[in-house]
Amino acid sequence: MSQQHYKSNSIAYKGYGCLLLLMLFGIIVAIERPSFLRQAGKAKQVEPKQYVRSMNRVQHAHFAEKGAFATSVNALEMGIKTETANCKYSVIATKKTAFNYGLSKKKDLKSCVGGVFVVHEKEVLPNVVKDEIITISILCQSDSPGTIEPAEPTYQNGKLICGQGTTEVTK
Repeated sequence: MSQQHYKSNSIAYKGYGCLLLLMLFGIIVAIERPSFLRQAGKAKQVEPKQYVRSMNRVQHAHFAEKGAFATSVNALEMGIKTETANCKYSVIATKKTAFNYGLSKKKDLKSCVGGVFVVHEKEVLPNVVKDEIITISILCQSDSPGTIEPAEPTYQNGKLICGQGTTEVTK
């Protein structure tokens, strides 16, 4: 009979062990969840930067090959969608400039804009022997999250400058 009593205590002890294990798991989840959510938010924020950075690179190549910028996302022939769950992507191009947009569709996500500019090489590298036409680019991210189109970057006095309310993305 004492053996049955011992088994009964053992079952009760195992029940408390499961409860303690569940409580410990709950505490770990409570501690790690904000970190996990921040990482998920960072992953969403990477998308517009990567897309627009890639669009800038393809604009360089497109200009070098065809002597003009692509005038649409599809004309870039990158195979990317013009719209994802997070952003809308678009292009505005002139003869001397291309602006590539990653416009946020979510209030908690920052938008990006890239600018690719046609310049004389001597403006950027004054010591070059031959003054050729080249393209240079910049990637800017809005300072605040939201769905408002970011201000376009500019090229002034030999320097690329992000528009008001945006900051250059250097990584």
